[in-house]
Amino acid sequence: MIPKTFKEVIDLGDGREISIETGKLAKQAHGSVVVQSGKCMLLCTVVSNYHQADVDFLPLTVDYREKFASAGRYPGGFFKREARPSDGEVLTMRLVDRVLRPLFPKDYHAETQVMVQLMSHDEDVMPDAMAGLAASAAIQLSDIPFETAISEARVGRVNGEFIINPTRAQLEASDIDMMIGASADSVMMVEGEMDEISEEEMADAIKFAHEAIKVQCAAQVKLAEAVGKKETREYDPEIEDEDLAKKIHDMVYDKTYAIAKAGSSKHERGAAFSEIKEEVFESFSEEEQDELGKLIHKYVAKAQKAAIRNLTLDEGLRLDGRKTDEIRPIWCEVDYLPSTHGSSIFTRGETQALATVTLGTSREANQIDMPSYEGEERFYLHYNFPPFSTGEARPLRGTSRREVGHGNLAQRALKGMVPEDCPYTVRVVSEVLESNGSSSMATVCSGTMALMDAGVQMKKPVSGIAMGLISDADTGKYAVLSDILGDEDHLGDMDFKVTGTADGITACQMDIKVKGLSYEILVNALKQARDGRLHILEKLTDTIAAPNADVKDHAPKMITRRIPNEFIGALIGPGGKVIQELQKETNTTIVINEDPVTEEGVVEILGVGPEGIAAVEAKIDALMFKPEVGSVYEVKVIKMLDFGAVVEYTEAPGNEVLLHVSELAWERTENVSDVVNMGDVFDVKYFGIDSRTRKEKVSRKAILPKPEGYQPRPPRDNNRGGRDNNKGRDNRGRDNRRDDRKPREDKKD
Repeated sequence: MIPKTFKEVIDLGDGREISIETGKLAKQAHGSVVVQSGKCMLLCTVVSNYHQADVDFLPLTVDYREKFASAGRYPGGFFKREARPSDGEVLTMRLVDRVLRPLFPKDYHAETQVMVQLMSHDEDVMPDAMAGLAASAAIQLSDIPFETAISEARVGRVNGEFIINPTRAQLEASDIDMMIGASADSVMMVEGEMDEISEEEMADAIKFAHEAIKVQCAAQVKLAEAVGKKETREYDPEIEDEDLAKKIHDMVYDKTYAIAKAGSSKHERGAAFSEIKEEVFESFSEEEQDELGKLIHKYVAKAQKAAIRNLTLDEGLRLDGRKTDEIRPIWCEVDYLPSTHGSSIFTRGETQALATVTLGTSREANQIDMPSYEGEERFYLHYNFPPFSTGEARPLRGTSRREVGHGNLAQRALKGMVPEDCPYTVRVVSEVLESNGSSSMATVCSGTMALMDAGVQMKKPVSGIAMGLISDADTGKYAVLSDILGDEDHLGDMDFKVTGTADGITACQMDIKVKGLSYEILVNALKQARDGRLHILEKLTDTIAAPNADVKDHAPKMITRRIPNEFIGALIGPGGKVIQELQKETNTTIVINEDPVTEEGVVEILGVGPEGIAAVEAKIDALMFKPEVGSVYEVKVIKMLDFGAVVEYTEAPGNEVLLHVSELAWERTENVSDVVNMGDVFDVKYFGIDSRTRKEKVSRKAILPKPEGYQPRPPRDNNRGGRDNNKGRDNRGRDNRRDDRKPREDKKD
């Protein structure tokens, strides 16, 4: 018996719909929904333990996976089973997590899992845009404490018109690709890439997406009411002690304020704050410390946060002594590493990134193999964040989600400025060597300089800046902070990263922690970010004003050639013999692809030395050489035969043709060596395909003057009528058979 189901439908306004259904699948989960648009179906489940974990944070896991069966495909590789998540899946997990996490109660510490799975794929629907909607809808159907329904939507803009959840084809034509997460009241998360748009255009895109999200939030509430809204579960809240909080506030606030106002370095400041905490703990007995240790930690952090925020709001000063719009000192250097194809160092305050660039062929492209998307990236960026960058020692457990996310943000910031006709596959790697505030933006800056140092002809240089916001709803005061420190990242009400050129924004990432942030404040913050971005951009261009005219001497040079389809096989040779020998002889790398539109062969020739590349080009020219009828060409004798000489065109080595003995000279030639010898170079005339021999015909004598008194040989008599010449062969007809010849007897079996 099929259980009763409940369903809500969301109209996207252009004939497309999103449905949310519950009651059929995964009923033992605390909440489960199926979200569908077209043939795309996502199953989302949420489960949260009923006992609090012994931690002081929310152990939330958001997992997003795309099943290959959803697209009728097998997983690639040796093991035919889905394994570790792809970068694309990790990025979707991060997008959902960043919106959900702030909406759980701060004292809710039960282990919670949100699992979203792509069960059916539709080429015209991008599933990551519905993952946030699915996650929130499942939570709304549970008894898990959660502040309010949220959703996420992708917004694009094609021909000046905004589109909600565009198709992949529409997105390729769009100049905006942004994901916005929000509740009905407030925008909470923004991430995306843009084609040099203005701050006002970005705010308009956010507003447009927010209107669509309001409808999606209302549908979740309606579905939960139809099912029967569950009572929110009870849980053991954190113990509070107001008297203890006041006591610690009085002990900590003024001292913290003074240290914050002193404008010290990260380590000096950290040591001073630790001393305050130690003094507070020492003021309690060992028994009190054992009993109240967690509360003491909590109230010290709360008092310190209040002091630092008030210093900024009241006096416009920050932890390191800067004003709110002041950028830390910057120094840059390019061509630091002698063996890389491009390198740079970007240092801003106590944050440092070393970037390298490696140039390669299409063979080095980053292959993307997901059920929802197959393709390749010819430009990609990897970001590494080792523990020593923050003065810590901790286990190395592979690439973290944070590294994937920060690398993706920097990649999106830069990729639009790499020209479409760049022949190389380009890999940028950022090694974060020091970190105290926005190493991802340092990666953008170092990546820009490394690309220009490598000779990649960037359209425009790109810089990035991390911004913060501190606000007080009661007084209406707010302060936008340029180039935030690591400590300012978590104590503010908004942290956002903006990258762009001198002409507009190319990428952004925002996390907004306060409700009802006005668009006026948002635009003002974006404009202050623009001023800081331009300041940093000036530092970059002071270091390297424009891309180097060419790649470095030790870096590979690349030439791309197109050849007709029929010549691809000849260039590869049987079993790849020709191309392998050519690569070995010329010390080059040759990659041949087929243009899917023109079906031409696209040949990439990569080599350090220009001589090797020239040799490969000469081979290609030789393969494609087609002599024209009536034209004269220089040839060289490469083989002597009894009936002629084999010659090759000097402008196309390897292209051979037979020069028949009768075409050597006007005079009768008995021996080929009487006229030409091995290695001789001379001109011949090309006559095309000989109608009699069906082979190419060239002639040396055709361009020589006829000798005086030359008499051509009389043509051969093809009739052969005389008895003496044909020796009676013409009388061999059946009618001339001798009459006295006896008929042949049939052979017996």
